[in-house]
Amino acid sequence: MSEQEIYDFVIIGSGLGGLECAYILASEGHKVIVLEKNHQIGGNLQVFSRDKCVFDTGVHYIGSLDEGECLNQFFKYFGLLDTLKWKRMDDDCFDMIRFGDGKEYALGQGYERFKRNLVNDFPEEEEAINTYCTKIQEICLEFPLYNLENSVSENYLMDEELLSLNAADYINSLTKNSRLRAVLAGNNPLYAGVESKSPFYVHALISNSYIMGSYRLKDGGSQIAIQISRYIRQFGGKILKRKNVIGANYNEDGHISEVLIEGGETVKGKQFISNVHPAVSIDIFGENRFIKAYRKRVKNLENTISSFIVHLVFEKNTFKQLNHNTYQYYSDNVWDGADYSDDSWPKNFFISTPVTSSGDEYAESMSVMAYMKYEDVEKWGKVSNTIANPNEREVEYESFKKLKSQKIIDKLEGVYPGIKSKIKSVHTSTPLTFRDYIGDNEGSLYGILKDSNSPLKSLINSKTKVPNLFFTGQNLILHGILGATIGAFVTCFNFIDRERLMKKVNKFK
Repeated sequence: MSEQEIYDFVIIGSGLGGLECAYILASEGHKVIVLEKNHQIGGNLQVFSRDKCVFDTGVHYIGSLDEGECLNQFFKYFGLLDTLKWKRMDDDCFDMIRFGDGKEYALGQGYERFKRNLVNDFPEEEEAINTYCTKIQEICLEFPLYNLENSVSENYLMDEELLSLNAADYINSLTKNSRLRAVLAGNNPLYAGVESKSPFYVHALISNSYIMGSYRLKDGGSQIAIQISRYIRQFGGKILKRKNVIGANYNEDGHISEVLIEGGETVKGKQFISNVHPAVSIDIFGENRFIKAYRKRVKNLENTISSFIVHLVFEKNTFKQLNHNTYQYYSDNVWDGADYSDDSWPKNFFISTPVTSSGDEYAESMSVMAYMKYEDVEKWGKVSNTIANPNEREVEYESFKKLKSQKIIDKLEGVYPGIKSKIKSVHTSTPLTFRDYIGDNEGSLYGILKDSNSPLKSLINSKTKVPNLFFTGQNLILHGILGATIGAFVTCFNFIDRERLMKKVNKFK
């Protein structure tokens, strides 16, 4: 019997962070394997098809893609920028903040256009708008990797004042105009904002990225995962699907020797990187392997809320394409979307029309996302339901989804009169869908919630107390495409010289 292969790096989870770590390490000559529990790679990049329409599960638009911006540079390094099909969103309006009174406020791309639009809407608030934009840019300068710098010192980690600045408090300090406050904070669903907790640095990094180049990916975000996986294989790496890692074996010196896969297989390695939520990773690798205080802290960290998404397929050539997103609110309190009752849900929602290669004039589909707590669907969560592990849930669950879908569609009719007559079919995703496919316990939108009241508590280090176990993914630095990408580099700096790797990224400037 031949000796089992030993990999330099075993990566658990094929979300963007895991795939990017695999690319970086494989391109440096390491023997790499990625283990994915689902039938499709990509984590939040996964897509699904209904009525011949492709729907994204988590990525509806991507920021920081203008020439010279950081994700533009990172994507050039990964060989993505010129190989994928991009659609730039409208310069004058990449995001529309809309209210129940029908008033709409367009956020423009580039700071000059962004400020000009807002000053046109709020001419008496020019000073507040300029101060807001300047503060965002100042905050972004404190994050070296966000600016593609080789600096080893993570400035923001040393500045608790920066980390503890609350987003809502800062925005409210700029102006007494409640509508301007609402517009400036209107994109907070991008980080599942909580008024009393969300830090301004999270708001700043995310808002800046979209101001500096907002794009959609034609035909779905899974292309990113597919293209990176091709490169990984070209470098000699392996990616295996339907490999659910459920445990690990250890050497006498406390190093992981191999991971255990459901069904009895094992995979041996020298270093292990988990792209799974840290709390779930602790369960996989054994609670007794982590210090009690650390284990307790990670397990007790609050996660961002989950969501309910209605995916609509339109009758052909009936609904004009919207080359922007819409954040719909019904009051100027844009922070209270998660504080709902059965009667008041949904308090707000996000609207996006995916783009396809077939044409730009008409939308084939629309996705509408509203906050939803895991507890709303928990009673149906005893079984998981994925393509890799199919199970039927109760009829009551289907009735629940239909009821919630209808509530959203009724509200959509007020935003786009006549839209009901254009709908061909309706499909849904719930917190259980996100739980089963993404792999955290409550279907959280963006993983761990950052808290301005105790900012250091929610920061996760890429190194763990298990000598050869490391973390990556959205919980490390920041969520989203940009956050997961930066997190992948932070993880790989444990193995590859930072300056040398960043020179490779910056050579594309």
